[in-house]
Amino acid sequence: MFKLNRRCLDIKELQINEQIRDREVRLIDSNGDQVGVVPVKKAQAIAYDRKLDLVKVAPNAKPPVCRVMDYGKYKYEQAKKEKEAKKNQKTINIKEIRLTPRIEEHDLNVKSSKAVKFLENGDKVKVTVRFRGRELGHTEIGREVLGQFAELTSEVGVIDKKAKMEGRNMVMFLSPKES
Repeated sequence: MFKLNRRCLDIKELQINEQIRDREVRLIDSNGDQVGVVPVKKAQAIAYDRKLDLVKVAPNAKPPVCRVMDYGKYKYEQAKKEKEAKKNQKTINIKEIRLTPRIEEHDLNVKSSKAVKFLENGDKVKVTVRFRGRELGHTEIGREVLGQFAELTSEVGVIDKKAKMEGRNMVMFLSPKES
């Protein structure tokens, strides 16, 4: 009898070699050619003769589809693709700036310049106006403050979500302009 190849048994995603318990499988050669429906023992023998692994690639098909390949190389290439995809995706941070309805013009300019820096770095900005006590009766003042703030940052940012009351706060989101 032949000795079975026992590598890569610790990886659980795909069934390989002795893990395949089906009687017959549709076999695809290492070159990509279809061999046909063969007993699993014969498929394992073919894979062992070529010093490769028998990998079940389509377990739900009737009969299941198995491929002769180097499983370690396959897993390495999959990990490499995953890493490349992760490198290309961009994370977006949300920075928060808090204001009050009675903010002075200079303070508003300072806060807006800080928001401009955040937007230039590609971050989103959450602008919050906090109302305290009797200020809640005059939310239109807070809306005006947010309007002024949006105007000051209009060169680098656009309003993502308009001003909206959330409890005692009025919140507006700004996102960087597409260049």
